[in-house]
Amino acid sequence: MNQIDAKFQELLLELNRKSKQEVFNKIKENYSKQTPDIKLALENYYKAFNYWGKLEEARGEYESLYLRATSLKEHIEDYLWLYNHLEDYRSKKLLYAILNNWYNFDILTTKTSLEKNYDQYWDLDIIKPTNQEVIVDVGAYIGDTILTYLNNYGLNFYKKIYAYEITPESIELLKNNTRYYPEIEIRKKAILDCPQKIYMKINEEGSSANQVSEEGEEILDGTSIDEDIKSPISMIKMDIEGAETKALIGCQNHIKEESPKLLISVYHNYEDLWKIPRMIEDMNPGYKFYLRCFGTEIFPTEIILYAIKEKND
Repeated sequence: MNQIDAKFQELLLELNRKSKQEVFNKIKENYSKQTPDIKLALENYYKAFNYWGKLEEARGEYESLYLRATSLKEHIEDYLWLYNHLEDYRSKKLLYAILNNWYNFDILTTKTSLEKNYDQYWDLDIIKPTNQEVIVDVGAYIGDTILTYLNNYGLNFYKKIYAYEITPESIELLKNNTRYYPEIEIRKKAILDCPQKIYMKINEEGSSANQVSEEGEEILDGTSIDEDIKSPISMIKMDIEGAETKALIGCQNHIKEESPKLLISVYHNYEDLWKIPRMIEDMNPGYKFYLRCFGTEIFPTEIILYAIKEKND
């Protein structure tokens, strides 16, 4: 057994021995030991981005830490399943680092697990496109992911790109940034599990964090990938601020029938890290899973799940 396996097993054994309340108490204790600068950074971040619950030590508000404890304690078997289904030790070390960060506020392991070699999404050891790629970018923002794809692989490695975005200002920049490239189709639609009208909730910290919501400032056309794209798809990237599980349900026919490469954000809550790979496995068994993190060490965000299925599998 190598040290990564041993550390992961040790962490799970400790969590198994404790009740949920004991896990929560331990996380609170570990948080209390952090420096004022780290606490301030975390509490301000959670105020700005409300994905992970509230955290404000001065007011005795520890919702976020309780959500951590709940995920760690109630989904030990799911995290073990994911660990055993990850294809490389870079991924396994990262999963250990994330869970240990949630539990022990371990920053050092997270720091050494961050991806430094490749652009976000485009790990050259994992994503190996062909010249016939039909790519769906859900949450295309201003086209940054599309541009880094073209920079990494060139113009000869796609056939068609569908770019979905909901924010008008971002769409204008998306159009401008991709205007010289052929076969890029921009669609102003929210991607969900089924067609419906929905609202856009504005995030004051930045338009990249705007979300779909049951109420908000602007009514959007919502659809599913299965409904909106009838032709085959070979790659799907998603970063839609916590709506990824619904969007996956809405493209399950493509996943079942075509086994596209999947690049999915799994950091917008304390559940998607285990839930989304489980969903993919249920839809189409045999995908190979990888994890990479392009965020920061204090609290790991920008975590990407890669799900790859070889066509001869």
